[in-house]
Amino acid sequence: MKRDYYDILGVSRNATQEEIKSAYRRLALKYHPDRNPGDKEAEEKFKEAAEAYEVLRDPEKRAIYDQYGHAGLEGYGRPSTHFRDFDDIFSTFSEIFDEFFGFGPRRKGYVPEAGADLRYQLELSFEEAISGTEKWIEIPKKATCPFCDGSGIQPGYQPEICPSCQGRGQVYRSHGFLRIATTCPRCQGEGYIITHPCNKCQGKGWVKEKKKVKIVVPPGVDTG
Repeated sequence: MKRDYYDILGVSRNATQEEIKSAYRRLALKYHPDRNPGDKEAEEKFKEAAEAYEVLRDPEKRAIYDQYGHAGLEGYGRPSTHFRDFDDIFSTFSEIFDEFFGFGPRRKGYVPEAGADLRYQLELSFEEAISGTEKWIEIPKKATCPFCDGSGIQPGYQPEICPSCQGRGQVYRSHGFLRIATTCPRCQGEGYIITHPCNKCQGKGWVKEKKKVKIVVPPGVDTG
């Protein structure tokens, strides 16, 4: 007999979507096959959590499940709630990491930013300034680390659930009758920590490199 989806994720029946996502994220990290090689029980829990999340994240499926239970879903897109193989499960797992971290199962990683204005002092001879010329210059830039693909994590390792906030990204403090949530200082609100930073970029997700750029200097140029 199938377990209740809410029980699987450890959330109440009136849980918000954020609570459901957070619960699935914790379970997916905990029971991921890469972290539990050869553990059949962990593999089943990983599948079970993915199936529960697949239903409860969808408002329509969730409404049917709330009213009719597992039986109500048997005639409603069966392949969506009964994974064909591990590819289906990892698709769901990747989606949750995309939403939370911005990567497949990788860390959020380095996202290239729009460049600021760049000033470069180029010296020209009198003849070059009069006649015009072409010059090649090298400019520094940040590039996605090719070793970790921008994740900041040493290849072969995965992020760990933050022990301070248990993956929620927030910590709670009580002040009298008030319960105040603040950003977790240990993981900076990410919900996870990197225990094995990339050796190439030291966990930054980017490396410095130089890019060659051709500058066309028009005839008669002065300054600017």
